[in-house]
Amino acid sequence: MAQAKKSDKVKVNFIGKLADGTIIDSTYALPEEDACSDEDCCHEHGPMELIIGEGELYVPIEEALVGMQDGEKKTVVIAVEDAFGEYDPENVFSIERSELPEDITPEVGLTLEVSGDDEELYMVTMIEVTDEEVSLDTNHPLAGEELTYEFELVEIL
Repeated sequence: MAQAKKSDKVKVNFIGKLADGTIIDSTYALPEEDACSDEDCCHEHGPMELIIGEGELYVPIEEALVGMQDGEKKTVVIAVEDAFGEYDPENVFSIERSELPEDITPEVGLTLEVSGDDEELYMVTMIEVTDEEVSLDTNHPLAGEELTYEFELVEIL
């Protein structure tokens, strides 16, 4: 039976979880109670096609695919530095509440896309709201989290 190698096009199914078991990503159709916590993170149901080595999935998963055969399953733990990096408290800042556009009602957990001084777009999450200020966090919501992916090589194409 053929073994996957770098540059092979393959189909994989996977489920990604946090250390507490929270599902963050999946190609499987999941019951509603197990569905991803963020609707935008999960892939469409059904195997994902990718070319091994092109960085379409986390590097540790793509490396683990090398040598696998159709139907083989593995579990990989992705270290914080290979996922979304360490949580950096310096990525938290406050602005005057009056600086927010009038059509935004500030509330903890609200995520916004803002442009920085460098014209780049950044996702920020409101983490504290007072009468005078709003604290914003530019860390990725999964920063500081180790990820565990269970995956199956469905087919080498």
